[in-house]
Amino acid sequence: MLQKISPFANQNSSPVNTAFVIGFFTIIGAWAFELIGGYEPCQLCLAQRIPYYAGLPIIALLLVFWNKIPPVARMSATLLAAGIFVWSTYLGTSHAGIEWGFWQGPSSCAGNSGSINFADLNALNDARVIPCDTPQFRFLGVSFAGYNALISVLIAYFLLRSAIGQFKTKKL
Repeated sequence: MLQKISPFANQNSSPVNTAFVIGFFTIIGAWAFELIGGYEPCQLCLAQRIPYYAGLPIIALLLVFWNKIPPVARMSATLLAAGIFVWSTYLGTSHAGIEWGFWQGPSSCAGNSGSINFADLNALNDARVIPCDTPQFRFLGVSFAGYNALISVLIAYFLLRSAIGQFKTKKL
């Protein structure tokens, strides 16, 4: 009966629904902190958004066509999305490590990339480099990058849980 009410109310699609909702509100939150809160993202912060831009459309298509695509394609898309968010976990962890000083970040984030000539000095007011090694925000000792890593782990967990459920039901 529940399947008739919603095509998304499947035992293995529910974790995918959860992953989508978490990811959707995470990227909306990132935009809100930037556009409303005035936090300027650094180069690595912007790179951490790419997995959301790639993964969320895959998850949305997966949910919309859940009962219409072959089980092997459904599981493959679920695993692809999980892989994207594992990559997002890596990006967030890497950036958080740079913020904590565990390793060096890219020189372009520090503003010391190469030599400067007089033409570059004239353009200094136009270009502002946001340092990647200095977090603009911390809550409970965790920065935006750290929260992205934690949220990405959670999204990947729900996607992998769905993939394992799909495999166990042997609807491949």
